[in-house]
Amino acid sequence: MIAAFFTLLATALSLLVVDLAVPGVDLATFPAALIAAASIGLVNATIKPVISALSLPINFLSLGAFSLVVNGICFWLASAFVPGFRVSGLLALILGPIVLSLVNTFLSKYFAERHPDLKLETAEGNAQSNS
Repeated sequence: MIAAFFTLLATALSLLVVDLAVPGVDLATFPAALIAAASIGLVNATIKPVISALSLPINFLSLGAFSLVVNGICFWLASAFVPGFRVSGLLALILGPIVLSLVNTFLSKYFAERHPDLKLETAEGNAQSNS
């Protein structure tokens, strides 16, 4: 339970960094970031596998580059469910999930070093396990 809390917290903090670093990603408040982190987790667990399976031929032809588009669609879709979280523009659609994954990986490793008894899942690990 505590590991899930730290994962949610790391994703919410990562979203705040994405808000600062990527133009087109807007977060209103920290509670909106927490809700957005939960929304991203739900979208990645439920909708992303379906989109990935349907886009498999395009992903195969693009040598995996279409995965960036799938991640962007899921990122945008999560923002559609959360008031106070907005993703607009192609740059935000592509760069947002990349920056989110990098920062989330860093923060999750930081939390894991502080609490070695916790096993945290990173956004990148979640994305790979959903594939």
